[in-house]
Amino acid sequence: MPHPDFPNLTVLDHPLIQHKLTILRSRDTTTKKFRELVNEIAMLMAYEVTKDLPLEPAEVDTPLEHTTGSRISGKKLALVPILRAGLGMVDGILDLIPSARVGHVGLYRDHESLEPVSYYLKAPPAQAERDFFILDPMLATGGSASAATSQLKQLGAARCRLLCLVAAPEGVQRMLDDHPDVPVFVAGLDRELNDKGYILPGLGDAGDRIFGTK
Repeated sequence: MPHPDFPNLTVLDHPLIQHKLTILRSRDTTTKKFRELVNEIAMLMAYEVTKDLPLEPAEVDTPLEHTTGSRISGKKLALVPILRAGLGMVDGILDLIPSARVGHVGLYRDHESLEPVSYYLKAPPAQAERDFFILDPMLATGGSASAATSQLKQLGAARCRLLCLVAAPEGVQRMLDDHPDVPVFVAGLDRELNDKGYILPGLGDAGDRIFGTK
């Protein structure tokens, strides 16, 4: 169900997602465990987010007889992580959808202006029937997510979805203002941003915790 305050937002409240998110938040969670949890949560989120993908009939021969099943129609999904933290969500989704194609958007946030700066873009062909899943663990100010979405749309991507682990209301509102047609899926909607643009209560710097950097 859409969030009552943000029509573009869906909070995925599956018990397994919420359980793993709580462990993820802990400052005592090791780099190895953090990385594993990001993958596991991303996989569970993808399972929820893909439940409305269109199907088409598919003929198949079982060991006993011929029958009709179903398969996903349209072009293969495209996963587009925002570098670098978004990389941590890719493998978990690929375990679930191994045929998905993978692009990359390189953005970093200027520490003074808090606005995104683009340095890399490579994505699969943007046929109208292909779904693009933009991946970023944190939706803070929303600047990077909005910029990545704009770049993909300029390439012709007509169907985008944003998947994040945690989000601040400011980031969700930014996406609603800039891209009201793009659904946002999160594991947790947090309280606010602090004066440095970090999500509270959040989970720290996702990129540093995934890759073991400071």
